[in-house]
Amino acid sequence: MEGLVYKRLSKPKIHLQTVITLMVCFVVVLAFLVTDVLISYRISNQTEKNQADKATHIAKIVAQTPLVIDGLKGIVDEKEIQRFASQIRKSTQVEFIVVMDMNGIRKSHPNKTEIGKHFVGGDEQDVLKGQEHVSIAKGTMGVSLRSFIPVYDEKHKQVGAVAVGISLEKVNQAVEQSRNIILIGTVFGILVGIIGALFLARKIKKILFGLEPSEIAKILEERSTMLQSTREGMLAVDQEGRITLVNNEAIRLFHKAGIQDSPIGRKIDGYLPNSRLTSVLKSGDPHYDQEQDLGGATIITNRVPIIVKGKIVGAIATFREKTEIKQLAEQLTGVKLYAEALRTQSHEFMNKLHVISGLIHMKNFERVSSYITDLVDHQQTEVNFVVSRFKDPVLAGFLLGKLSYARENGSELTIDGEGIIPEPLRQETTHELVTILGNLIDNALDALKDSMIKSVNFRFDYYEGQLVFEIHDTGKGIPESAVDQLFIKGYSTNGQDRGIGLYLVKQSIESLNGTIEVISTEGKGTTFIVFMPYQSKE
Repeated sequence: MEGLVYKRLSKPKIHLQTVITLMVCFVVVLAFLVTDVLISYRISNQTEKNQADKATHIAKIVAQTPLVIDGLKGIVDEKEIQRFASQIRKSTQVEFIVVMDMNGIRKSHPNKTEIGKHFVGGDEQDVLKGQEHVSIAKGTMGVSLRSFIPVYDEKHKQVGAVAVGISLEKVNQAVEQSRNIILIGTVFGILVGIIGALFLARKIKKILFGLEPSEIAKILEERSTMLQSTREGMLAVDQEGRITLVNNEAIRLFHKAGIQDSPIGRKIDGYLPNSRLTSVLKSGDPHYDQEQDLGGATIITNRVPIIVKGKIVGAIATFREKTEIKQLAEQLTGVKLYAEALRTQSHEFMNKLHVISGLIHMKNFERVSSYITDLVDHQQTEVNFVVSRFKDPVLAGFLLGKLSYARENGSELTIDGEGIIPEPLRQETTHELVTILGNLIDNALDALKDSMIKSVNFRFDYYEGQLVFEIHDTGKGIPESAVDQLFIKGYSTNGQDRGIGLYLVKQSIESLNGTIEVISTEGKGTTFIVFMPYQSKE
């Protein structure tokens, strides 16, 4: 995304960073508050239960002590019960331990003046009937949580009961302490959540290049419109080679090639085995203007990696049918050829005008008339021959331009042949013939630079759907060792930055299902012979 500049829209009322922060904070706070309520309720119950269990456990120990049993039966002095209960109470830090007989009369109490009096609270009746229970009631020492345990002798006869009390205030303090710990954890969690929300919002904002949702939506709409309006097919894959994007033109080309399945989500190697996008993902090297076969059609493809922060995260390919590109190129080439032909003819005409002007200055009017007549006859003969034999006006104009070009360069180009070549059935055939003849004739004229005899002969023959033409030059010829390499892209016997023309010639001939032969003798010249089927409009 480096290098891209987006124009911001009018500022939204609430920025994305603010929305994300508020939403995350709300979720975190709500989650912790709900957790606090649920855990606090559970902890409160658990704390109360723990205190009740503690009181019950102490009460059972006291109820099962032989000293207490014997004291209630009158075997030992009741004062021993008070002494024992006081020791247990101090060591366990409970509010009180009261031992009572079957009439509810206290035998022990933290306040010695209460010994011998009836137990206060009214919740002791059940334990005197042999039932263990826990209750909350108000007694002489205030409201407390009480656990009642019956006392049995060795014959399992109830002889009294034990009540162990824990101040309700202490119980509440224990519950509050547990809740405070939870509250501290909740507040800490909320603070961490808010900090995390701010960090997340900034991180997302950075990932989105500082764009707001409305701006992202606009960019996506623009991208979609551009993708669908372009005349080139586009296909993108992620770093795993899975197709993530494809536009309508690509779908059209796939359907034309017989590939009907939906590409989105498919592995590129399974969908288009010869796409070579996988190698781009591995190497990170772009491929430009590469030819590729797509269901019998040739497409020109560019493949480039998608790199974010130095890491390859995907690749994208753009492609177009070679035929379309070639038509555009040939149209441009045709314009160039016609302009060149006009320039050549204009230059040639100016030279002839200079001759006529000189003859007029010399007042040799008879020679002027004869010269003009010869020019007109020659030009008319030349034009009539080409136009009558080549019914395609593009091809005829092209050859007339080459005749003028050859004369301008001091060479002789002759055109001869049998039959009449009609207009081709397909316009593409004309473009291919212009490519073939243009390169072969230009190469033949180039071969005459160091030759004494500067002559090129173009001969054609058309009969029953078969077109044959040969181009012979009187140049220096081609070494036998180089003949087999002439059509290799980049190979040339004329120095660097050459070697494209004959490569294009071979491609055009093969696209027309034709063949080409080369006959060359060093010092005697070279002949190219082309054979091809030719379908006419007739």
